[in-house]
Parts: sequence; C-alpha cells; structure tokens
Amino acid sequence: MIDIKPPIRLDFLKALTDDTGILQHTKYSIPDRKKGYTADDNARALIACMKFLQLHDDSDVRNLANTYLSFLFHMQRPDGKFHNLLSYDRGFLDDVGSEECMGRSLWACGYAILTNLSKGIKHTSKEIFDKGFRHATSFKSPRAKAFTILGLCYYYEAFPHDQNLSKNIATLTDQLLHSYQRVSSPDWYWFEPYLTYVNARLSQALFRAYDTVGDERYLQIAKESFDFLVRVQVIDEKLVPIGNKGWYKKDGQRALYDQQPIEASCMVEAALTAFNITNEKKYQRVAYIAFDWFLGNNSKNGMVYDPTTGACYDGVTPQGLNLNQGAEATISYLLARLELETLGD
Repeated sequence: MIDIKPPIRLDFLKALTDDTGILQHTKYSIPDRKKGYTADDNARALIACMKFLQLHDDSDVRNLANTYLSFLFHMQRPDGKFHNLLSYDRGFLDDVGSEECMGRSLWACGYAILTNLSKGIKHTSKEIFDKGFRHATSFKSPRAKAFTILGLCYYYEAFPHDQNLSKNIATLTDQLLHSYQRVSSPDWYWFEPYLTYVNARLSQALFRAYDTVGDERYLQIAKESFDFLVRVQVIDEKLVPIGNKGWYKKDGQRALYDQQPIEASCMVEAALTAFNITNEKKYQRVAYIAFDWFLGNNSKNGMVYDPTTGACYDGVTPQGLNLNQGAEATISYLLARLELETLGD
C-alpha cells in the first residue's frame, strides 16, 4: 500500500497540449504530431482539469480546460454526433466517432455543467450535451451508456428540478440492468460474456445512478459486478488488469498482457465511488491497491508513472514497460491520482 502519494504534476499534460488540443501519442516522451488528436483524449483531459480545479484554482489549468472544451465543440457534427480523429493539420480523419467517443464527450460536458467554472464553459458544455444526447438512447455499447450516465448524474446535480434528467438516468441504467440480467450467472457477474476494457466504468455508473436516483436495484448490481471485477483482477494484493491482447471471454483464458493504465485508473475511480456511497472500507482498500499498480505493484514490478515529469508509460507488456507515454496513459494516471485526493491525508 502507498504511504506517500506522489505530488500532483500536470507538466506532461501541458507538454502534450498545443492550441488545438492534446496530442494522442508520443514517441517515447516526445509528442508524435503524425498521429494527431482524438475527442476521446480531449474529453478525458477536460475531466482531469475540472477535477484539478475543484481542488486548486489555477489560471493555466483553466486555459487548458478551455482548449479541451473548444476541441470537443469543434469535433461535434451538426447532427450532434462527434468526429473522433483530427490530424495535426486540423483535418477530420473520420466521418463519425464511436459510441464510446460520444459517451465520453457527454460525460465530460456533463461534468463541466456542474462546475464553478466560467459561464462560457458551462453554457457551451450544456449546448454540446443537449445536442449530442439525442443519440444516447439508441446506444448499443454498454460503455457508451455508462459514460453517458456519469455525465447525466453531474448534469442532474446542476439542475435537480429537471425530472427529465432523472428519467434519462433511469432509462439508460435500466438498459444496463437488462444486459446484466440476460448475461450474468453464479460464476459470471457481468453485463457481457467477456471482459474487455474500462470494465469498472459500468459498475461505477450504477453506483452513481443509485446515488442520484435511489433505486436499490442499481446498488445491488453495482456491488455484485464490481466485487466480481475485484475477484478477477486483484491477485495476491496486486492489481492484474485484463490484458488487451485477447481480453477475457467467459469460460476462456484471460489475457494477462498488455495491461493498460486506463484499467488501473477506472478501478481506482470506481472503488472510491463505491466507498463514498457505501462507506465500506474494502472499497477504499481496492482503490489503493489499484493505484499502487502505477507505482510498481504490478506483474512486472515496473514503475509505470514517471514522477520526474508527471508522465505515465503506456502499459505493462510481457517484456516490461511500454516506454511510450501517450495522452490516454498520462491522463489515466492523473484521474486516479486526483480521485485519491478526495480522501484527504
């Protein structure tokens, strides 16, 4: 377990960001302009900045938040959907992004609506959200639904008298429950017949939906599913995330590698959401175990976070660390570290 939390450093986040947005990839520690930008990463970066600004007022971080929100505004199409990929010379590289990209953008904008940032940020975020949400009820992806639920919960906190928001939270959460009831079994407490990426976001969304709407079914399934994830991924007091080289299909062999920082981050955030709502200490313990993955308590005993720069390596492979330090990895670490700050000392 960590004794001292590393200081929060945004140096590398700033180094990856230009006046367009945050660049997606690096060549080792050098930003790779050839790979351009994504709405996914800019949405994540916006959430990280807003979490930071809830703790510290900082004009540089406010400027970063403006940049990331401006990026999302630019990436939204007239019909409310989003492009995801933008080249370094600012040309769109796709016609439309994935449902997960849309859900993640809605999550970021929902969070921004609740913050005490400028009216410009809040009004723009609300406009983006309202324009994009029309597509959310037709999402097929459970993760896109989970991201949207998280955004809706923040939106509802800002407008608690808007009953349409609470109804929308219930509609999407009931869809997740339907998936869970259809697929889960006594040896597989999950929403799909496989575990892939950012799994903990599904449980986290149910915890938040319960906290917002109060439906006890949401809490029951949130706990069952998250406890299942913990049993699968915490081995000998060490987080072993599902690897992206094959994932984990029910009744199959789980992939141990490559392990990615976003998985550890999701586990930290979901565990602390669970702890804050249930006050069960076991979830606080899971959060610290998951965060320790960044600090060397992982399958290769490698320090995934670089405390000298504030960067995070892209993952843990069978050979050791992936030495690139892209936006997703660095933001994932920041989100986890900022969430730990809510616990105090």
